[in-house]
Amino acid sequence: MVRQPLGPEDHARGARLGEALRLARGDRSMVEVAARAGVSVETLRKIEHGRVPTPAFFTVVALANVLDVPLDRLGQLYALESAGEPRLTA
Repeated sequence: MVRQPLGPEDHARGARLGEALRLARGDRSMVEVAARAGVSVETLRKIEHGRVPTPAFFTVVALANVLDVPLDRLGQLYALESAGEPRLTA
């Protein structure tokens, strides 16, 4: 199976996800969050900066759990058409 190349909309969604996770992390250190989620600091950094536009599902789940962000909130970012600032509030 050949994976289709990612388009601009895929990269935009990845950037929104990364920004949302960065905002949810707040003042917690990358080292703390990455360790609690079981991912490397470099992986978290790449996701937060949009350099990994399609992170593995279980990586996103682990980060969402550590950051106490419901997955459905992160899923809403997938549907956004414009790259506005992610809002993770109720």
